[in-house]
Amino acid sequence: MTETLYRATESMLEVSLVICFIAISISLLLLLYRMIDGPTSPDRAVALDTIGINLMAVAALVAIYLVTPNLNDVILLIAILAFLGTVAIAKYLEKGVIIDRDLD
Repeated sequence: MTETLYRATESMLEVSLVICFIAISISLLLLLYRMIDGPTSPDRAVALDTIGINLMAVAALVAIYLVTPNLNDVILLIAILAFLGTVAIAKYLEKGVIIDRDLD
């Protein structure tokens, strides 16, 4: 009984992982299109930030598939880099420069 339940759970996990990989792949393709052909710069910035979130999801799904917690650091690193990129893009869109150099 327990072995049958284990196999059913493993089968459901594999099916849902495949579905999630397909959904994230479609989402990444649509976001790539929005980033390239976005009508405005803020649309491109939001698409880039969402691509970072999708990459975190891909790393999490790979960690689940491989049954390893070692990719948690990678997920955190992607999150930090995506946040810094979003802040830099937002500052550039607002002021036109990323690093202010006051030479007074």
